[in-house]
Amino acid sequence: MIAYLRGKVLETTAETAILDVNGVGYELYCTGGAFRKMTVGAVAELYTYLQVKEDGITLFGFAEPKEKELFLKLISVSGVGPKMGISILATLTADDFALAVATADVKRLSTVKGLGKKTAEKIVLELHGKISAAEVLGASGDDLTPNVAAAAPAKLSARDEEAIAALMGLGFTRNESVQAVKKAHDMGATTVEEIIMKALQGV
Repeated sequence: MIAYLRGKVLETTAETAILDVNGVGYELYCTGGAFRKMTVGAVAELYTYLQVKEDGITLFGFAEPKEKELFLKLISVSGVGPKMGISILATLTADDFALAVATADVKRLSTVKGLGKKTAEKIVLELHGKISAAEVLGASGDDLTPNVAAAAPAKLSARDEEAIAALMGLGFTRNESVQAVKKAHDMGATTVEEIIMKALQGV
């Protein structure tokens, strides 16, 4: 099993990158996060997933271990293969993907080329509650430091409660969720989607 590669980036395409590791060129299908780490001619480090099939071997590249974990959860869904999984994480960031699952945003998932509405619905159904906040924040390289003693808003609107419920579905505690909502408001977030996104970004 090839789990990690470090080498010089020889070239990239819309979907793949070629990494020169000690004179051997490895072609990898990469996530958006992986592409953002790479510069042609520079050394890059990628975590990988190796798919072995009768008709060939395919490598997939990820920026961080947590991003790879999200991918593995994705391909655990019936009907979602590795190439579809990598396509989802190439189109959506880890934060965007987690937000879509948390809010059952089938429309956002369906923006991925080749991902139909029924498969998007299946992803939401099977992964809702299975993707923790720690996985999401780890994938994006951010961190949310809990402060259970932080003051919460005097009153929580229905919009705030909806955002809190979505965050708790991702693994946050209620105290962490309330704190994140307060900070999101301070940063100018007004909609449920904005509030959740700010929390996932480590606000």
